[in-house]
Amino acid sequence: MPRDDTLATASAPPAAGRETVSARPAARLGWLRPLLRNIAALWLFVVLAAVWWVWSADSDSTYFPPLADIVRQLYDLWIVGDAKSQLTASLQNFAFGYGIAAVAGVGCGALLWSLRPVQDAVSPYLYFLYVLPAPVLIPAAMTIFGIGPAMKVVIIAFAAVWPTLLNTLDGMRGVDPIKLDTARVLGLSGFRVVRSVVLPAALPQIVAGLRNSLQVAIILMVVSELVASTSGIGFFILQAQQAFAMLDMWTGIIVLAVIGSVLNLLFVAVESRVLFWHYGARATEEKG
Repeated sequence: MPRDDTLATASAPPAAGRETVSARPAARLGWLRPLLRNIAALWLFVVLAAVWWVWSADSDSTYFPPLADIVRQLYDLWIVGDAKSQLTASLQNFAFGYGIAAVAGVGCGALLWSLRPVQDAVSPYLYFLYVLPAPVLIPAAMTIFGIGPAMKVVIIAFAAVWPTLLNTLDGMRGVDPIKLDTARVLGLSGFRVVRSVVLPAALPQIVAGLRNSLQVAIILMVVSELVASTSGIGFFILQAQQAFAMLDMWTGIIVLAVIGSVLNLLFVAVESRVLFWHYGARATEEKG
């Protein structure tokens, strides 16, 4: 009997090791679960698309063609046709504008938080610029930068920077003062306090600002191309409408909706990966 107990005890660690190894892939794929949940939640979209397909099948309206015709035209233009170049131009402007807004929003928000007198002085102007509709600046931007990509990038960046900047500033203001005092007592430098204490505490609100900025950047990407442009998906939709090419116009609208949805899903996946600790802590608090 002692020998049997010894053998049973000796065999236990490998089993635990196998269990740990088998659990690692599941842990690595855990960040995909929110993305999969969002994809599964598309059932209503599938139902509405099916209803649209059936309802419009016999339509002879110029303005509301059958969805089957729109899908065929979408394939001809955007999959095998040359319309992809319009989408490439739009996404380049979006990427530069949103990237500038994200970096400038987080950087300026952190800088203003660390310089309290400057923050108090510029806060009224920040909120004035925040409520200023970006499209009204397009004529001025056209005058200064022309109608090329630079004008679109500037308009996108200007409109998208404010949600990130203000959320960054508010998130850093909300950091627990006790944590800041403890970090200073431990002798941490100002940079290390921001990196190790302030940014992690404010990160959920910063990410929320970045998500709002994403939506604003997509909207301004299209608006800047509708007003004055020679390329881009907004330009394509406007040209199709003016030429009464309604099939082409609908394909542009659908492609734009798909691009916006894909960008949002990608952001949600990255957000879940970056803030997994925050969601875990919140779930623990709710259970408690």
